[in-house]
Amino acid sequence: MKLTKEQVLNDIALLPSGYKTADIDRLINKYVKNKTDSSALRPYVLEFQQLHRIYYFVALKQMKTAEERMEFIHNNLLFSDWWHTDQLIGFVSDIDFDVALNYSKAYILSDDAFIRRWGYVLFISKLCTEQSERIFPLLKNDEHYYVQMAQAWLIAELAVTEPDKVFGYLEGCSLKYNITGKAIQKICDSFRISKEWKEKFKLLRTALKKL
Repeated sequence: MKLTKEQVLNDIALLPSGYKTADIDRLINKYVKNKTDSSALRPYVLEFQQLHRIYYFVALKQMKTAEERMEFIHNNLLFSDWWHTDQLIGFVSDIDFDVALNYSKAYILSDDAFIRRWGYVLFISKLCTEQSERIFPLLKNDEHYYVQMAQAWLIAELAVTEPDKVFGYLEGCSLKYNITGKAIQKICDSFRISKEWKEKFKLLRTALKKL
């Protein structure tokens, strides 16, 4: 059974006033249980924001492998004005790192800031564990706020398991302070990084701000 734009918008209209993401997810789970095909929604996902999550999740939840899900996302980079690409992370966290790296190298060169953002956030899971030295070369100065936030988030995630390498990288990298400063703030906000390391990063942030 193929979902149509009209059917989904009608189903959404039946949701409680002021519906939440959980209400949409229950709708998604119903579609998945019925093995519905969301492909007919594709032309409308940027026109009707309500369809975006449904289009992706109904398809992705029915795929068996991370590689299949990654290929689907790659063929549907409909991210413009939709910064919640982090919601897709869990669908690809089991993919081979080298495969993810090849995708990322292309994404971070995109003219679309939200695709560039995806090139970084796709690593924010167990996928980036002990991979800092291979990820550092992907990081480059970017003027778009949401890309900067993705880079900062990724750097903070790397610091969870490799704080020493992240510290050394931030000491000598060419990234602007509006990225490194955000990264250190996220490191300091993390519950998974020790107080000792947080103090070291705070001192580094002070030094970087003066440059």
